Amino acid sequence: MPASSHSKWCIILNPAAKGDQARRTLQRVAKLAPEAKIFLTEKPGHGEKLAREAVEKGYHTIVAAGGDGTVNEVVNGLNPKTCTLGVLPVGTMNVLALELGIPPGLEKALAVIRAGKRRKLDLGRANQRKFIQLAGVGLDAETVRRTPLDAKRAWGPWSYLLTAAQLMVVPPPVLRVKVPGRKEIRGAMVLIGNGRHYGGPFQFFPKADMADGLLDVCVFPKSGPLDLLWYLQAVLLGGPESLPEVVYMQVPELSVEAEDKVALEVDGECNGETPVDFRIEHKVLDVIIP
Repeated sequence: MPASSHSKWCIILNPAAKGDQARRTLQRVAKLAPEAKIFLTEKPGHGEKLAREAVEKGYHTIVAAGGDGTVNEVVNGLNPKTCTLGVLPVGTMNVLALELGIPPGLEKALAVIRAGKRRKLDLGRANQRKFIQLAGVGLDAETVRRTPLDAKRAWGPWSYLLTAAQLMVVPPPVLRVKVPGRKEIRGAMVLIGNGRHYGGPFQFFPKADMADGLLDVCVFPKSGPLDLLWYLQAVLLGGPESLPEVVYMQVPELSVEAEDKVALEVDGECNGETPVDFRIEHKVLDVIIP
């Protein structure tokens, strides 16, 4: 149990909001969890370094306090053999917390961490980068890459829609999706889920289970403005399988290639480009759940 004296725990906090709001979040966390050591991230990528240092200092429960990007950095820095991941959802996008049923309030989320109930979850890999919730190649990744940070802070999820609308006039890439033992699939956008949720309360991958040893994959043949609205509506009403032209599959590995370099995102943060090899590592990470 994290609160016990022999297993010390720490919080890696991303004070993404500037100034007063960040200070208030820090003060609240410090007041509500006096027994935890708090480390603050100072720039993108810093969470991973802090997580590595926390492992070296002997912390066994490492709590990511921020959005999905912060969680991803901590996941890439901690040692899954010796560490447990906790989540305090205080970021712009908290899809993993939604997936795991972690309540949004700080007090309630800390109560979950102190209760210490754990579940072993799968981790995805996109080339060398680990991801816990989702990844994408094509329009969604390009959208993440081109949405300015201040727009994300001001508009939250809506900022992505504005960028996506601008990108839809650009000709879509041709992605080649290869799965061992299957015929090559071509598409304009590939979304990959470890959990059911993508980009918010949307259950894009209705069959997904974070501990089944499989990645849930959607390959979309086109990515024009009307196609995407049509996909979104179909996914919300009947799941991606209700669209005959969308390929939905559950596989342990796949690769995505393209003629041009096409953007890759993992857990909502831009991280490289094609070619990408995706695979799943089965039940390798202890995560604290309600």
